[in-house]
Amino acid sequence: MKGFTLIEVLLALLIVAFSVMALLSIFISSIFLDTANRNLTAAISHAQYALEYIKNKNFLDIQNETWDTAKIDTLFNQNHLNSESVVIAQSPWGSYGKDVVVTVKWKYRSIVKERSIVFETLITGE
Repeated sequence: MKGFTLIEVLLALLIVAFSVMALLSIFISSIFLDTANRNLTAAISHAQYALEYIKNKNFLDIQNETWDTAKIDTLFNQNHLNSESVVIAQSPWGSYGKDVVVTVKWKYRSIVKERSIVFETLITGE
């Protein structure tokens, strides 16, 4: 009589279970990485928009600003990131320019871990 023993069947099931768990783990990790990359892309877009916003202002009107989620939704016409804020800080750079730093902060995966991206540029007077 030919067939598989109980030990062979259990061993095969164990190997299949480990293979499925490994593939599932990779799949879940790729979902989290995709979300993190989407958030980073949105943050970069928001920082670039803030720099364009500053660039289009009169040099003398540039001042420190903090944008909350309501203002971000209004300005960008798109959804904000989780607990996102945009901080525009400027400091004088001699008498001819301003050093402008745009910081976009958001919370990753709705937990305490905060991420941020910083863009910096020098804007000179006319």
